[in-house]
Amino acid sequence: MKEYMVLESKRRDAEKLMNEMAQKGWDVVSVTDWSAWRLRLLITFSRET
Repeated sequence: MKEYMVLESKRRDAEKLMNEMAQKGWDVVSVTDWSAWRLRLLITFSRET
């Protein structure tokens, strides 16, 4: 079974966040630009439970 998590990140912090999550066993599924008052990235992660 898979578990999913969606996190918001500033563009300049995205690489650090993805590396931290990878160390915890999470894989990046998708990255989406999102702007509602400010530009952010929505990063979707998954891992086997």
